[in-house]
Amino acid sequence: MEAFNFQDETYLRPSTLPYPGAFLRCGISQIHLMQLPSPDPQSGRPEHGGRDRHVALTINNIDLLKTRLEKMNVKYTLSHSGRRALFCRDLDGNAFEFMEDSTI
Repeated sequence: MEAFNFQDETYLRPSTLPYPGAFLRCGISQIHLMQLPSPDPQSGRPEHGGRDRHVALTINNIDLLKTRLEKMNVKYTLSHSGRRALFCRDLDGNAFEFMEDSTI
């Protein structure tokens, strides 16, 4: 959460939901995380998140994110296509793609 500069909005999450989770603000969007048993394996996943299922988010500065991830020792890979995009995984192995659009 800190590495991606998401804001915690879990206080907006209904207390009636029967499982733990979090609401995170990401720009104008909100991401809902649910803590449920996962059938996905932790091992055997592609090293590069772009070769695995992933969530893609647009940001305005890849270099700022790279610096933040490096300070936190978070592994990442850059897009194999050469475009300004970065892939990393969260603690559960979920892949994220961050695409740069400097006009936003």
